[in-house]
Amino acid sequence: MNTRSPHTATAFALVVAVLAVSSSAPLIAFAAAPALAIAFWRNGIATAVLTPISLGPRRGELRPRGALMFCVLAGVALAAHFATWMPSVQLGSVATATALVATQPVWQGLIAAAQGRRPSAAGWLGISLAVAGTAWATGVDVSVSGRAVLSDVLALLGAIAVAIYTALGERARVELSTTTYTWICYGTCAIVLLAVCLIGHVSLGGYDRNTWLAILAIVAGAQLLGHSMFNYALHRASATTVSVLALLEVPGATLIAWLWLRQQPRLAALPGLVITMIGVAMVVLGARSASAVVEDL
Repeated sequence: MNTRSPHTATAFALVVAVLAVSSSAPLIAFAAAPALAIAFWRNGIATAVLTPISLGPRRGELRPRGALMFCVLAGVALAAHFATWMPSVQLGSVATATALVATQPVWQGLIAAAQGRRPSAAGWLGISLAVAGTAWATGVDVSVSGRAVLSDVLALLGAIAVAIYTALGERARVELSTTTYTWICYGTCAIVLLAVCLIGHVSLGGYDRNTWLAILAIVAGAQLLGHSMFNYALHRASATTVSVLALLEVPGATLIAWLWLRQQPRLAALPGLVITMIGVAMVVLGARSASAVVEDL
């Protein structure tokens, strides 16, 4: 009984994490508020929740300036991610926007290649499949409307931004805990998004009750609970396993949007989205294989 409980807890954490992050895009599409404002409140509230912890027991971690610089840069990249992906959810379909932003590992692989860490053969094949699937899905949207194509472009920019955010975060996490790192990132992200909202005259209030509840659900679910559960699972499951299971956000978000918002995915785009997810999974698995070879050497 005791030997199984850690595995049961890990499985439960992964299920909760996938459900939590899957709810994000449908809640964004449901909320009657500007996407940039939702992005600000999402990060601002999360920062406020984490502040007592970061300025309390973990206050000593705020000293290394190099790590703090990478945290701030990561926060700016995170702001770019939210400022592009969240509007894409409101402009197009939840299914396509979620699938395209999930191509993050593809862009991370290309960043690694630019840094001299070339992907494996499986990684390159995955990148090719992901690009082909993305082209398929976007090509379908060209025949739908210019708004749908804009949504696709913004989702892809959001994926590139979050890949940059992850690359910068890897440098910062060498010296900082997850809590401190996320607090600085979310705080920086919130400040940048607040400035964008003020400059763009984006309304930050006056929403109805359901919209505020949706924003709080995004904060509690995707922003805090989802990522926390993924981090917990990493203590027992490999990063590759967690990364592949995180891709379940795509069918999860699609199903929630279909059942709750009656947003039926475009059937012509589904093959492209499936090919994209297969490609992304191959990139993740290929990256794991490449790192294993390096460790053996």
